[in-house]
Amino acid sequence: MLAYILLNCIPGNEKDVILEIKKLPKVVEVNGIMGKYDIFVKVVGEIPGDIDFATAKIRSIKGITHSCTMTALYFQGGTIDAEVKK
Repeated sequence: MLAYILLNCIPGNEKDVILEIKKLPKVVEVNGIMGKYDIFVKVVGEIPGDIDFATAKIRSIKGITHSCTMTALYFQGGTIDAEVKK
């Protein structure tokens, strides 16, 4: 399973939020970004519950004001990273 999470946070808190997200299991990538959202997170898991748990942990981090979670649908012909193939 693969999910992308886009986050908004209180201005100036991006670095602290990213440091907290990096500590979480199942997070394979986290970056600050420019545009409508402030932070991009990539999460992988063996079962749907892994994604649910990671999303809940991320959403509970102080300073996050909004999240948008998008779960990948492999049957539509997308690609699967080596990290997800494990």
